[in-house]
Amino acid sequence: MELTPKARAKITQLLQKGVDIPNPLTLDIGDDVNIDQISAKGVIIYPGCRIYGKKTVISAGSKLGYEAPATVENCQLGSGVELKGGFFSQAVFLEKAYMGMGAHVREGSILEEQAGGAHCVGLKQTILFPFVTLGSLINFCDCLMAGGTSRQNHSEVGSSYIHFNFTPDADKTTPSLIGDVPRGVMLNQPPIFLGGQGGIIGPLRLGFGNVVAAGCVLRDDHPKSNRLIYETAPGGGVKNFAPAAYPNFGRIVENNILYLANLAALQAWYREVRKPFLETLEFGALLYAGVMDRLSVAVKERLKRLEAMAEKAVAPAAAKGTPASVRSKREFHRHINSIAAAFHERKSSDKTARSREKFLKDFHRAVGNDRGNYIETIQGLPAEVSSKGVRWLGSLVDDICGRAAKALPSMKFFKNQ
Repeated sequence: MELTPKARAKITQLLQKGVDIPNPLTLDIGDDVNIDQISAKGVIIYPGCRIYGKKTVISAGSKLGYEAPATVENCQLGSGVELKGGFFSQAVFLEKAYMGMGAHVREGSILEEQAGGAHCVGLKQTILFPFVTLGSLINFCDCLMAGGTSRQNHSEVGSSYIHFNFTPDADKTTPSLIGDVPRGVMLNQPPIFLGGQGGIIGPLRLGFGNVVAAGCVLRDDHPKSNRLIYETAPGGGVKNFAPAAYPNFGRIVENNILYLANLAALQAWYREVRKPFLETLEFGALLYAGVMDRLSVAVKERLKRLEAMAEKAVAPAAAKGTPASVRSKREFHRHINSIAAAFHERKSSDKTARSREKFLKDFHRAVGNDRGNYIETIQGLPAEVSSKGVRWLGSLVDDICGRAAKALPSMKFFKNQ
């Protein structure tokens, strides 16, 4: 491959900055890459790598392509990130996040501190909270996973696991909430374990501290905590398939709205709490902008999928079922725009606003001006302060879900949440 003059010039500048590039002639770097957004401190770019995109950020101590060539396109990498080989596009990796060889990480994905996976892991529209660890040979798109308190006590997904995120009706209204945002951001919840060679059929909810036996394919929600779960496979048989029948339509809509509400809570957490911590870091403002952009993309993706399902739900093929189910589908179709609007505004109840103020007041009193280490700070919060944060974010989630419930009265949402 013949390097362009611009690429040669950029590689020369990186070498002069102190970036370690063992074989510069094998590096392909795009003309739009801003080398001022690549740190000079301890960055290693191994042979065969490709770096593209004007939004790409590579912080100190990051290593690319140690096990196999890596392509990085418009990603933001915090310090000490290791992407050992594969394709990475429009994703954010915070401090010490990592992925093994053969990874395929695409748009809408956020890996927070020390989260990562072994070889041959596929992610898209995936959010992993700190410490979450994925084994090898995993497809884990369209889900959010939290839980765990350290690298020694982390949520884990066993090897050969699949999050089934595409239905026979060509829908992707399938996001699964593994843990939740209000409790998960406090980094004090018990880990979740998903046994290897298993799967989740989204959309699904799973509580903290749950252990799912190896080989199980989950089809039901398990929002309660600290359960050992071993679902059995359905019995064999053949029956007629009715396209767009949506036998569990209400549950699908409910889980999607709850997922969206948790995304809104995570956006609020980054705006109010995480932003000052990120801004103390090298390229911190760019990391924050990258996260907020990915969260915005995640919201748009989920709404787009809901809107597509709303159209299918009133197609002639979906007219089958009980009168109540048909009525629910038509109601959802009529109100999809008002539901979507709830996620584009930052409106909250007085109760939520008061909870927010109480938490932030106590939070700032507890941590002072220290924004040096995010994880240590959050884990060091007094229990009563963490509880107030959970109440604030939980109230925000309840606000959004409540507005959706009013728009869709026939579905009787969120009664057992």
